[in-house]
This record gives sequence, C-alpha cells and structure tokens, in this order.
Amino acid sequence: MKKYSDRQTTLAGSVPLKGIGVHSGDPAMVTLHPADAGSGIVFVGQDPESRAEVELPAHWRAVSATALCTVLGDPKAGGVSTVEHLMAALRGLGVDNAIVEMDGPEMPIMDGSAAEFVDAIDQVGLRQLAVPRRYVRVKSTVRVDQGSAWCELRPYDGCRFDVTIDFDTPVIGRQNLVLDLTPDRFRRELARARTFGSVQDVEKLWSMGFALGSSLDNSVAISDDRILNPEGTRWPDEFVRHKMLDAVGDLALAGLPILGEYRSYKGGHRMNHAILVELFERAGAGAFEIVEAPFERETSAIKAPAKAMAAAVGQSPS
Repeated sequence: MKKYSDRQTTLAGSVPLKGIGVHSGDPAMVTLHPADAGSGIVFVGQDPESRAEVELPAHWRAVSATALCTVLGDPKAGGVSTVEHLMAALRGLGVDNAIVEMDGPEMPIMDGSAAEFVDAIDQVGLRQLAVPRRYVRVKSTVRVDQGSAWCELRPYDGCRFDVTIDFDTPVIGRQNLVLDLTPDRFRRELARARTFGSVQDVEKLWSMGFALGSSLDNSVAISDDRILNPEGTRWPDEFVRHKMLDAVGDLALAGLPILGEYRSYKGGHRMNHAILVELFERAGAGAFEIVEAPFERETSAIKAPAKAMAAAVGQSPS
C-alpha cells in the first residue's frame, strides 16, 4: 500500500480545458499550469478594460459571491465564477500548487461535475516537491446556523465529509453521505456527480440572464416528480454526492488542506464559505492550528503525493 510522503505537489505539466460558461453560455477556456511550492492555487485572468493581468488566490478572503456558485473577485474586472468544481478536483487529488490561466470570467462547466478536470490532471500527472505539506487542523467545533440549515467543522484525525440534503421533492428527498476524502474515493464516489436543479428554477434564472449555458448536457434537470435526462442519474444519490463535491471545492478555499470533519444539513455555497469565515475568525480562541505533515494517507491511483496549500492562512507551523 502506497502512502503520501506529505510533500507538496504540483502538476507535472500544463493542460488546457475548454467548454462553456454555465451562466453566460459563452465559450470558456482555462489552462492549468505547474506552480512553485508554497504558491497555492492562483487564478490568473485579465481586466477587460485595462487589459492588466489579475491574480486571485484561491482563498476564502477572495470570495465575493455565493448565491448561484462560488465567485472569486469581480468577474467584470478579472475575477472568476464557478470555481468550485475545479477546486474540488484539485483538492480531491491532492494538488496544492497550480496556476489557473483563464480567458474569461467563468470556469467551463464541462458536464456539470469534476470528472473532466480530474481527467485533465491525470493526463499530466503530479510532481512531488521538496517542501513539507501544511494543514489546518481543527481543534474545537465551530458551527453556523441559518434557519433550519446548519454546518460545522469538528476535530477529526483525517478529512471527513458528512453531508445531508433534504429537498421537498420525491425525486431527491432526504439523502446523506459520509466519506473520508482520499484521491481514490474522490475519483470513484464524487468526481462524476453533476449539478442539478428544477426546470422552474432554471427558467427563472434564464429570465434574469443567468444559467444561459445550462442544459441536459451539464446538469440533472428535475420537473415535478421526474428526471428529464434520458440517462437518469449516475447514482441513486447523485444529488448529495454533488453537494459534497461542492463542499470539497468550497472548503479548499481555506488555503491549506483541512484536518477535521465537516458536517452539513441543507448546506450550500453560502454556508460552506460561512464556516470558513467562522473558523478563521476564531483563530485567537484556538479553534485551529497550522501543522506540518502530521500523518500519512492512502493513495493508490495518483502519480505523486499530495501537497501543501500555500501560505494563505499565514500562521507558523506548530
């Protein structure tokens, strides 16, 4: 059984991806590049007016919106929207340092999951770097409540997600999934889970100029008590799997991998971001610590060990 050596990683080469933006419906292309140890994940775009290059760290402090997707910066000035699926793929496969070069304000939606991002990363493989990985270790429980919805981060010796959704439609209903995150399990159990929504909601978004690129090619569409996609779902519980995929991507914006258990009920992008804000605002209360390479995890289907997501948190190793 192979183990992580807990050294940072980056991509072993550059790889392009192209598709459309789910909200604009316009062509969208990104290229993933290797980056130095300690760089973290950095999005590089261009301000359309000044043509100046804009660099945005993949970090919770850079989040500007969470209503329909997770947005970093201002998409009208070099920012980028819908980063969660790519971030989930990077975190799920243990990529800590990468440059994401964008040609516009949206990530390509691909098939609505993280599968094509995973394929692209696997195409070039990972390269191990000679710098130890660092982690955010949760030391005490932090929680956010919003009406009947809630989420929390709890101490745990590993990285576990426990996600429950509860929709008032028999097609979805209440679903729960618990998963200890490893590259193997991310590939097998989360990467292919697609985004979803009701036809009525999409029609409202269309009328407001959003979701113009949404189709049966990149989402699971629900109408009343049936699924419109001819192929159906990829798992009976694909809905909660996609919500967990989103949570993996959103929590990757901690800036470092998290050692802890994330639990949510009726969660989403807004609450995923809120729990990070709550965690880091409690730095003085000892809610977390920064540790270096504290444990080893199984990795059977990755070309190089996992990596340390850069210095964005800004604390010294304990």
